[in-house]
Amino acid sequence: MLSLRERWRLALWERVPSWGRLRWGLEPRTLAALVVVLVVAAGFGAQHFWSGRPEPVRAPQLVRDGRPMPIAQEPKPSAGPPPSPPAGRVVVDVSGKVRRPGVLRLPAGSRVADALRAAGGVRAGTDITGLNRARVLMDGEQVVVGVVPPPGFPAPGAAGPAGGGSAGGAPVSLNSATVEQLDTLPGVGPVLAQHIVDYRTEHGGFRSVDELREVNGIGDRRFADLQPLVRP
Repeated sequence: MLSLRERWRLALWERVPSWGRLRWGLEPRTLAALVVVLVVAAGFGAQHFWSGRPEPVRAPQLVRDGRPMPIAQEPKPSAGPPPSPPAGRVVVDVSGKVRRPGVLRLPAGSRVADALRAAGGVRAGTDITGLNRARVLMDGEQVVVGVVPPPGFPAPGAAGPAGGGSAGGAPVSLNSATVEQLDTLPGVGPVLAQHIVDYRTEHGGFRSVDELREVNGIGDRRFADLQPLVRP
């Protein structure tokens, strides 16, 4: 009686065509070994194909340390020059013998007479002979009415001393002096005097004597000569 292996070999040999048996001259045992080799090779090929297939790759996750993001702080406004009055306005200080003294805001081009009316008018009996009521007001100036100034200061409401640049004279007001009066200062000619007037018109007047450095044509040496002879 044949064993199971013998019967399996005979069955496989019977399924091979007769021309194959004659051509290869294979015995049943050799054919069985060849089939086993082919099956093993097919298994290895399938495994190699399966391991080399493309696989999807996950994107790396962002690592967060849990610390809160810093909040951007708004820049703090830097201190700048004091605000200038609105365009078309001047601010003047009217004091002395008027009914309502104080700081007034008037339209640009107003004159001393307009400031006196805005302050309620001059008190009765006040001498305003030396007050030039037709003078155009400059922003930031002071109009003093009916008060005798101390020695060395110009008369109240006057446009400025005629020759304030000389030693021992009253300082020339940069905010109210005319081109002719600025021309009397040492080292200041008609052209530079006009530059000073143009600067105060453009910037609404001088807030300090140091602003004189910003006028075109005034250097450090000339500023040192003019500083004790002028005032805002």
